Amino acid sequence: MNSFTVRMARRSARHPWRAVVGWLVFVVLCLVFGGAVGTNNAKTADYRVGEAGRAEAMAAEGHLERRSTEQVLISTRSGTPDRHSAEEAARDLTARMRKLPEVADVAAPLWSGDGRILMVEVALKGEERDAKDKVDAVAAQTSAVQRTRPGLLLEETGSPSISKGVDRQRGDDLALSEKITLPVTLVTLLVVFGSVVMAAVPLLLALTSIAAAIGLSMVVSHVSPDAGVGTNVILMIGLAVGVDYTLFHLKREREERARSGGRLSTEALVELAAATSGRAVVVSGLAVVVSTATLYLASDVIFSSLATGTIVVTLVAVASSLTVLPALLTVLGKRAERRARRRAEHGKPAPRPRREGGGRIWTALLRPASRHPLATLCVPVLALIALALPLAGLNITEMSRDTHSREIPAMRVYDRLNEAFPEQRVTHDVVVRADASRSGEVTGALRELARLTDADPLFTDGPRIETSAGHRISVLRLKVPYLGNSAQARDSLGHLRDEYLPATVGRVRGAEYGVSGDVARYVDYPAHQNSRIPLVLGALLLVTFATTVYAFRSVVLGLIGVVLNLLSAAAALGLLVLVFQGTWAEGLLGFDSTGSIGSRVPLFLFVILFGLSMDYQVFVVSRIREAVLAGVPTRQAVLDGLRTSASVVTSAAVVMTTVFVSFVLLHIIEMKQIGFVLAVAVLLDAFVVRIMVLPAALLLLGEATWWPSRPAAAGSDRTVRDEPLAEVR
Repeated sequence: MNSFTVRMARRSARHPWRAVVGWLVFVVLCLVFGGAVGTNNAKTADYRVGEAGRAEAMAAEGHLERRSTEQVLISTRSGTPDRHSAEEAARDLTARMRKLPEVADVAAPLWSGDGRILMVEVALKGEERDAKDKVDAVAAQTSAVQRTRPGLLLEETGSPSISKGVDRQRGDDLALSEKITLPVTLVTLLVVFGSVVMAAVPLLLALTSIAAAIGLSMVVSHVSPDAGVGTNVILMIGLAVGVDYTLFHLKREREERARSGGRLSTEALVELAAATSGRAVVVSGLAVVVSTATLYLASDVIFSSLATGTIVVTLVAVASSLTVLPALLTVLGKRAERRARRRAEHGKPAPRPRREGGGRIWTALLRPASRHPLATLCVPVLALIALALPLAGLNITEMSRDTHSREIPAMRVYDRLNEAFPEQRVTHDVVVRADASRSGEVTGALRELARLTDADPLFTDGPRIETSAGHRISVLRLKVPYLGNSAQARDSLGHLRDEYLPATVGRVRGAEYGVSGDVARYVDYPAHQNSRIPLVLGALLLVTFATTVYAFRSVVLGLIGVVLNLLSAAAALGLLVLVFQGTWAEGLLGFDSTGSIGSRVPLFLFVILFGLSMDYQVFVVSRIREAVLAGVPTRQAVLDGLRTSASVVTSAAVVMTTVFVSFVLLHIIEMKQIGFVLAVAVLLDAFVVRIMVLPAALLLLGEATWWPSRPAAAGSDRTVRDEPLAEVR
């Protein structure tokens, strides 16, 4: 045995403390270097897609892009405020705001139609994505005016303060998630290993891998900008794969130790684990990486950020299993050997080792597949297809600002703003670029467009036209008195794009035009994702198939892997539709149904699930292939391989499910959906697909499972040299 994983394990086993210290130094350096270079956050331009994105780029070219704004509402806790006092407070507030370097402009105060609320709108300087970092200065002035006028009520809202509130809530949610996930994971590992020390190893390695990945992701963000979700996905995926990879390795080492009965040294046992489970971990980690890399094909900064976080933390977790884990196994193994020698010197019997491998429970669970493989294959497959049927009613939308939790104070003020000033709810920005010589034609066309919208009840009064200094870019801002996620707001966008613009601006020769704004973004983003789904899924299926074929030299196993992954993903997505597009589970899971699924959820599910499923696929099938290489008939190898790996797979699934379920507790609806669908998908994959469907399929196929290759005879030189996943002693 002289594979790469074995050489790495041998080196770590010979110098265990050097490997441990080296790993800790690596983690610290990642954090220090990452902190030194900082995170390169995605800019507003990185988010632009579709017609809305092109229109925003044109507006930015003419320095007419929409500024981030904060709205301060001046009222009383009950009744109508004194008009003079409210206007005096507005003047004081305006004077204070205009002195701030973060403020670009302050609009004239505006009374609501019922005279109960006076609004002061503050425009901030700089990029839209950076506005939340400037909102504290604005909020401080609002609080200062409030203190001087206790008889009035001053409340602030706006995109920047809402974004800041969402970030704060996300941080609190993640802290709660960690408080739940870590203890449950530790308890699960205690059950698996029966030892506090052994249970702590996977958890500590996962946490250090997460820490290193966070530092590295800061560095990588200067190549692929971070959209603000990188840390979230590193925590979610890092804990799952970090614990899983260590768990696979540890269980195999303990199994080999129990099998050897003390005849092999700790170093030899570590090498055996590296040659089998260690190699499977490397292949499954690379499968996660190549599967996740297909997200870059979505041409979206958020998906790229998700992909980067997943890839970085997976590679770090694999590195930890190759380096520091063998070292820790060596240290713990030698300690166990010393303890055994002391017991022997005192005449005490050696403790009975925990039984590793299959037990009565797994034998019973596998009995239907062994006795009735066809029925065991058909019944779960039909059940999974039935679970996937709700997919026919899948409604994908972009989760707008209106879907945020009302526990965020700025969201409650936002609701009051929409109620008191319906004309301020939505604004469409019609952007036109043409030669400066046609500026007069463009202005005339935009005025005609404004007249058309005046007669449309979907729009409200008050359109205004702005023109750039060079007269090449013009923007018409049209207001809509409906919420951004409403059917009326989407209809108004449709009228603009399909009817009014072609009949007006569309007639100006050489003019480029488009509509941007919140509603345009909500419509264009899902359309952009839908257009990329075939490419991403096609690439995902191809790399999954190719990875499986390479790993096991079997086209049949490659096809089985693709079909089973599609089946479990479709079933999980069907359950997601059933739960989140209806209202029956709102109280149970703590959400308000939008009647839709977040536009990022389906694609993220397919990509991540395909990658994570390879963990189980590689680990289970590699055990089966080891037995076949040792001369065991395929039928017996399937049953033995599943019995010995089932407890590890299910333990890993419990850990993963705990991590993902904790995200269901988050307030952000899209994160709830992602946590739910991944938890369901992992459970289905581990307890239905890998325990029932996969063994039944392999038993029915028999020797055809390995087509077109035939496993080499046990003991042949070729087996040791060429097989990618299993080395025999």
